[in-house]
Amino acid sequence: MYEHFYGLEERPFSITPDPRFVFLSQRHQDALAHLLYGIGRGGSGGFVQLTGEVGTGKTTLCRLVLEQVPEYTRIALILNPMLEPRELLRAICRELEVEPEDGDTGLESLGQCLNQRLLEIHAAGERAVLIIDEAQNMSRETLEQVRLLTNLETATDKLLQIILLGQPELRELLSRPSLRQLAQRITARYHLAPLSRNETADYVRHRIRIAGAPRCPFTVMGLRSLHQVSGGVPRLINIIADRALMAGYAREAERIGARLVRRAASEVVVGDEAGGTRRLTTVLSSVAVLVILAVSGSMIWSLSSVQREPTPVAQQPLWQQMLASASQATAWREVAALWPGFGTADVAEACLEGQALRNSQVLACHRLRGSWALIRRLNQPVVVRLTEPPDGYVLALAVEAAQVQLRQSGQDFRVPITHLDSRWLGDFLVVWPDGGQVWRRGDQNAAIGALKQLAARDTRKPWDGPIDDLYSTAFEVWIRDFQDRNGLTRDGMAGPVTRLFLDTLASEPAVVDPS
Repeated sequence: MYEHFYGLEERPFSITPDPRFVFLSQRHQDALAHLLYGIGRGGSGGFVQLTGEVGTGKTTLCRLVLEQVPEYTRIALILNPMLEPRELLRAICRELEVEPEDGDTGLESLGQCLNQRLLEIHAAGERAVLIIDEAQNMSRETLEQVRLLTNLETATDKLLQIILLGQPELRELLSRPSLRQLAQRITARYHLAPLSRNETADYVRHRIRIAGAPRCPFTVMGLRSLHQVSGGVPRLINIIADRALMAGYAREAERIGARLVRRAASEVVVGDEAGGTRRLTTVLSSVAVLVILAVSGSMIWSLSSVQREPTPVAQQPLWQQMLASASQATAWREVAALWPGFGTADVAEACLEGQALRNSQVLACHRLRGSWALIRRLNQPVVVRLTEPPDGYVLALAVEAAQVQLRQSGQDFRVPITHLDSRWLGDFLVVWPDGGQVWRRGDQNAAIGALKQLAARDTRKPWDGPIDDLYSTAFEVWIRDFQDRNGLTRDGMAGPVTRLFLDTLASEPAVVDPS
């Protein structure tokens, strides 16, 4: 929409963590150094803890760490920690490519299986690192199980290094007396603070420059206002700056000043960081109203007795009532209705552990962060995670020009994108049935030939090698690059998630999100 007007080659403020746009402030550099220190220590066995407010860049740092993992390092990445102790061990085993031989998934069997695998990794001269994101959501029992993993050791070395990433609530959680044994084992702590005013300006100019603009359209006062209303949180900076550019384009304004930034911020929920701005705006508005009433001779004293009655629930649009009751349970039920043969429990298991098996069929679930444009391009039903109500989930069937088609209790609702944007920070889950196979270098079958045909139609960097049935080294390199370009785990293997992206994105042209 606004790219050509401002001389941009692409949108600079997508909330998808594109590595080309990464801006490392001094705080981010220090945090990255702490994480790499934790991985590099190998067998020391102490915990490394990184905390930060929502949107400050913890996930982006995690991606950078994964790209800079030292050689001979095995990473087990847990993105959804809301697991029971048994489920956690099972997920770690899966990440380290091992399962109990007898198929027993009991806690003891999984622990023995994991211990044996870690011994094998240690014997091969490699190190194993466990990274747990959103660790503040872990239960006390699961955190205790994580502590027990540090007891897996040889006579000289710990077998597993553990890194915990989470919101500030993680610090409060670990300060409880019942978890003091775990807290005492944290050898490195770092809290990622929001950007300063100067860093916010540098961050915006950096992204504008990477997107190809010859100069930054934001004025000095516009950048100051952007820092004030966003609180220096990168994700909020992205959302508000994108809206401000849209507003500037609509008004044919070559420069984005403080007024446009504040107007853009008023259209989104900016959180506590901008609470002071909202309170100031409210006070100024109240004063203006009082002055107007005084000039017109109204009885100002009567204002104290007037109160705005809340809109009765019965008079609210149906889609607002639907969103108010959104939950995981309702979302899982709607997803299960899409795929015959799978039930609500299967969907819950898939979205907690990554996939669920039923009658030799696999239901896969993958968590992503992106824009409405990405959901539109995926062309798959997704479960959108809302911020209001807290941890609200709702099934999205289709993204239209200005509306999203949602489904709850078997009924479809078309909700304005502008309304959802105030409740959504880009988190969603893709759930789909899949064969469950994982193809890697050296494999050979007809399905790999079909993958290469899809890869040859990639609009950004097509596969130009032979269209045969062999998963060659060259094709592994191409797959790694494709995964990197689409924000996927860069393992070089064609599993369910990579195949989904190949099938839905490789042959589709880029779509500019009109929202």
